[in-house]
Amino acid sequence: MSGDNNKHSNSSNPEIPGYVGFANLPNQVHRKSVKKGFEFTLMVVGETGLGKSTLVNSLFLTDLHPERVIPSASERIKQTVRIEPSTVEIEERGVKLRLTVVDTPGFGDAIDNTDCFKSIIQYIDEQFERFLRDESGLNRRNILDSRVHCCFYFVSPFGHGLKPLDIQFMKMLHNKVNIVPVIAKADILMKKELSRLKKRVLDEIEENGIKIYQLPDCDSDEDEDYKEQVKQLKQTIPFAVCGANTLIEVRGRKVRGRQYPWGVVEVENPDHCDFVKLRTMLITHMQDLQEVTGDVHYENYRSERLAKGTVSAANSRNNAVASHVQSTDDKSEKDKILQEKEAELQRMQKMLAQMHAQLKQQP
Repeated sequence: MSGDNNKHSNSSNPEIPGYVGFANLPNQVHRKSVKKGFEFTLMVVGETGLGKSTLVNSLFLTDLHPERVIPSASERIKQTVRIEPSTVEIEERGVKLRLTVVDTPGFGDAIDNTDCFKSIIQYIDEQFERFLRDESGLNRRNILDSRVHCCFYFVSPFGHGLKPLDIQFMKMLHNKVNIVPVIAKADILMKKELSRLKKRVLDEIEENGIKIYQLPDCDSDEDEDYKEQVKQLKQTIPFAVCGANTLIEVRGRKVRGRQYPWGVVEVENPDHCDFVKLRTMLITHMQDLQEVTGDVHYENYRSERLAKGTVSAANSRNNAVASHVQSTDDKSEKDKILQEKEAELQRMQKMLAQMHAQLKQQP
């Protein structure tokens, strides 16, 4: 019994012989990760006027588009979807986050929105292609990860569920990026209307076979508070949010919110909207969003890309063989024709020789 106690104490006390010290590995990983910093790319997609930029600014307490000019209605009709990535360095308690927010102004604003998501798909594929090229290159140590890790898709609160464009967009992208549905401007709806809209959106997502980002299940050894938090986040999807960057004084304290004649909507009050839950989901599952992007979406793209490369290489080889066979066939055909002509010439020469011989024999 005493031997067991000594063994246990050796593993926890570095001064006693027999202590290895690999329990210090997590601290090393933590220091290295903090020193290197973290990268995260968030894409926001939705119609103009749903408060996408305001929400992102509220989430990260920064102004990503300080000089943006809002186009008029006539300009929006003509404009196509633009891709506007904005990168900002955020530091909190010594931890650095390189945040890239990809905005998509012009999405859903045209009269004909048939091809409005093509540029978004192209951008996501371009980031995958860049990562694949860097990963296959010589300098793999300092690869910049610009892959899109999460997409907030904003659903309009003015309808009765998802529009055909919403369904089509999510179907096109659910195998390329982690989609998180967000009901915008939730402060215009009553609580019953909001719960009805949430249920409707979830039902339509399931009916159409759309795969949205699923929060991972907790392990059995996780903290009970964390388990409860994840359970509540799962029940909240889709998140109904409203954003605001204005500080308003309410009962002697400053809060970020919106002032209405009947009162103030506090952005960070869980009773008013799901803003805090959305931010909690994004921060606590940022690592998982990156892992799903790398292990699932990027691997899908990579396997498709390599398969296409193999097929194109095989096609090239087949074409080369076919052309060689064709040229060989053509050559043998020409040789055959030449041989036939040569045989015919020899036959005619023989006939002429016989005729000359007969003419000489005649008196």
